[in-house]
Amino acid sequence: MPLLSLAEYEGLAERAHSHLCAGQILGLRMALYGLNLLGLADPFGKDRKRLVAFVEIDRCATDAIAVVTGCRLGKRALKFRDFGKVAATFCDLPDDRAVRVSARESSKQRAAEMFPGVHDRNLQQMCAYRQLRDEELFETQWVRVSIGPEDLPGYKAPRVVCDNCGEGVNFKREVVRDGRTLCRSCAGERYYEPL
Repeated sequence: MPLLSLAEYEGLAERAHSHLCAGQILGLRMALYGLNLLGLADPFGKDRKRLVAFVEIDRCATDAIAVVTGCRLGKRALKFRDFGKVAATFCDLPDDRAVRVSARESSKQRAAEMFPGVHDRNLQQMCAYRQLRDEELFETQWVRVSIGPEDLPGYKAPRVVCDNCGEGVNFKREVVRDGRTLCRSCAGERYYEPL
């Protein structure tokens, strides 16, 4: 499916995210800009296996990026790095090219300048984010992203079992310590505390 218009993506994003907001529009624009810079025009068709996207925030923009790119966590094509930034890196795997697109801090001020009569900040930003040029909304940087084979979509590898808890570990995420194979939780990287 070739790229759609912003208005069409807004409808898809609203359904996927349950509301439409400034963050959604910013994410849609960010993804469209990243794809355009890479020259990828069919992320759900012929370009589907070319693209991996790294997102740096777990907010509305990330859901919108997935709507445009088709990259999903479950497909291993969407990668989350919790940097707390409204930014994403779009990687063209076969051509080994990547562009990082980040939201300019000045875009909120530009929205206030463009729509001073709109007192709802979200609505003000939505209006501006639909109209501002890509270069006014975003900073771009061409980057290199090293993605190991174990992090690529479609990667297959043997599953190992943690010597401590007995849970299976996929995609070479195990840790070998003192000759024992451990999951990351048992190796001390736990994000939860057992009760």
